[in-house]
Amino acid sequence: MLKFTPILLAILYALVAFRFSAWRTARELEARSSELADPLLHNLMGRMAAALGVERIRVHIYEIEPVNGLAAPDGKIYITRGFFRRYREGKVSADEMASVIAHELGHVALGHSRRRMIDFSGQNALRVGLAMVLGRILPGIGIYIANALTSLVAARLSRSDEYEADAYASALLVKSGIGTAPQKSLFAKLENLSGGGRGGGAGPVPAWLMSHPKTAERIAAIERNEARWAAVDRPDA
Repeated sequence: MLKFTPILLAILYALVAFRFSAWRTARELEARSSELADPLLHNLMGRMAAALGVERIRVHIYEIEPVNGLAAPDGKIYITRGFFRRYREGKVSADEMASVIAHELGHVALGHSRRRMIDFSGQNALRVGLAMVLGRILPGIGIYIANALTSLVAARLSRSDEYEADAYASALLVKSGIGTAPQKSLFAKLENLSGGGRGGGAGPVPAWLMSHPKTAERIAAIERNEARWAAVDRPDA
């Protein structure tokens, strides 16, 4: 039993970290956000709400500059002030902003936001457990290998979630009469909007380590979905 004690402690630590992280995230978002008030975006959000059969969609502006959208574990949707500023400057269209909101709605509807918090806790436990085992087998480098393996698992899970949220957003945008063109055009802009590549000046990050799929791959996945849906809709398919 004693040999399993460190692993049990790692799991307990992960659960406590999950609870604390969820509480801290909710407090931060609540303190630094306000509800979106833009007539054009409200109109598009109304169309998406009608397509979903809900009364309304609420979106909040999170007062930070990095260009991003996010779905909180409690189901609330946020667009950062930096992203909204690009929209007001004309660098992003209203339809493209609607595609961001649709994507984040996908994360909520598919349970990604809450699951990511749980996955994060599980990954911490996995990281600690692997570090203990590999640290004994490979002293000095075991912990680095453990961190790398856990990061690979996390990146793979995140990329899978992004593809699923993209597909949900595409379906919602089509049903709302907005279409997928803004979704694809936004992907083409995102790297420049967020300040360049992901490599931080040290060369490109390998695709399998990115938390988000490559732009071209996301667009290709959307187009595959469109082709499949078109085939289903054709009477002679």
